[in-house]
Amino acid sequence: MSALKGNQAVPLFLPHFNLQKYNTLAVPALARHFVSVKNDNELREALVFARAENLSLLLLGGGSNIVLRDDFPGLVIHIKSHGREVVAENDEFVWLKVAAGENWHQLVEYSLDNALYGLENLSLIPGSVGAAPIQNIGAYGVELKDLIEELSALNIRSGLSVTFTNESCQFGYRDSIFKQALKDQYVITSVTLRLRKHPQLNLVYPALRAAFTDVPDTDITPQQVSAAVIGIRRAKLPDPAIIPNVGSFFKNPVIDQARFEALKALNPAIVSYPAAANQVKLAAGWLIDQAGWRGKEVGGAAVHSQQALVLTNPFKLPGLVVLELAASIKQSVYEQFGITLEMEPRIYP
Repeated sequence: MSALKGNQAVPLFLPHFNLQKYNTLAVPALARHFVSVKNDNELREALVFARAENLSLLLLGGGSNIVLRDDFPGLVIHIKSHGREVVAENDEFVWLKVAAGENWHQLVEYSLDNALYGLENLSLIPGSVGAAPIQNIGAYGVELKDLIEELSALNIRSGLSVTFTNESCQFGYRDSIFKQALKDQYVITSVTLRLRKHPQLNLVYPALRAAFTDVPDTDITPQQVSAAVIGIRRAKLPDPAIIPNVGSFFKNPVIDQARFEALKALNPAIVSYPAAANQVKLAAGWLIDQAGWRGKEVGGAAVHSQQALVLTNPFKLPGLVVLELAASIKQSVYEQFGITLEMEPRIYP
């Protein structure tokens, strides 16, 4: 979306823009200004415009991890950059640089088509490449932090490009420095992944392991792992194109071992997974299910009948309706288990 200024394309700023098609929860919110950018220069121009007009920013990729509480009173920058480039390789690895606007699942498919391995467990995760490091996406035993070599980002205030190493991103469970100390200070423009030339499969996740019960590990291919992940996800997660949602609405809470033992004594069937030393990760979906929310509808928003971790917006209502349901769920889970759930998506404005 651009206009010509002389012989040069410049981004086109659109007023009062409906964001319903740009967020997977299908919330019908308006942006005061909206612009799509395809490269760093257009992004810098958009940032200059925002500073000149004193506008708050919403950086939008696939729109799969946001809830629009109301109309957005600032500038929405839709990252539409594309490109994939091999920047280095050796006998074992290939370093692939990918533009932030690329679709994540299409990248996974591309990697498998080109015999580049490591992303297969992260198949069918919605969203864009640039958004993936912010929350360190993870699924079925694999986290993005294990695959990122470095990333490039623009400083929102200065427009300067900065390279972040894996270590400097300070990745954690569904977390990074871009959600903490550097929140809202940078726009990720590209991500460089270190992918394997030879498969090294990760089948530790129980549901994934169960998909290959009768198959010797030596016969399993990364393509089959990807297909199994897609099958598992589709069986329990609704397609946002059919039933609007943002995927997992709450993080799996992590607690210390002593607190877990006390909870388990009262709830022997509690679902958990090993975490860091002396810590345990609880299944938020199980907590929500046990609190009686699975399949419930309140005010038009609903808890998915197959996966209680997913809140849906089937009637494409304002985001506040979904947030009110989320607040009721949080209160209920806290009252029953003493656990405070943390929402996964970001709330705007």
